Amino acid sequence: MSAFLAEYYLWIKAIHLIFVIAWMAGMMYLPRLFVYHHRSEKGGEAERYFIQMQRRLLKGIINPSMIAVWVLGILMLIANREILSQGWFHVKLAMVIAISAIHGYYAGARRKFEAGERPRTEKFWRIMNEAPFIGLIIIVIMVIVKPF
Repeated sequence: MSAFLAEYYLWIKAIHLIFVIAWMAGMMYLPRLFVYHHRSEKGGEAERYFIQMQRRLLKGIINPSMIAVWVLGILMLIANREILSQGWFHVKLAMVIAISAIHGYYAGARRKFEAGERPRTEKFWRIMNEAPFIGLIIIVIMVIVKPF
């Protein structure tokens, strides 16, 4: 299997990157929707619209993209096990795990918004809007520069 994966490694890597981009786009947009949701009238039409948008974004783009990122990343590891011993990869993996945890936190917050709650504050969600991007910056530096 790893010979097959090695043969298609660059294709797997390219598709992995495409799903990383989709995942990060969604992860940076969802907290922005939470900010707008905070501003909407409780029980109003805008709130219902934001609930629908949040659900569709998470279930239609963010969740499938994260799953694809993990599956393709694992396939790349099977094809190229040498990177498991490299320091840059450990930092990258820690950031991917951290972003995955943020993803889970966002999913929980989305359920609270859907239930009529307003978890946290607008300011909190404005700050959280940047968290995945900071992780992404670290990941890109690790993968391209390989400082460790």
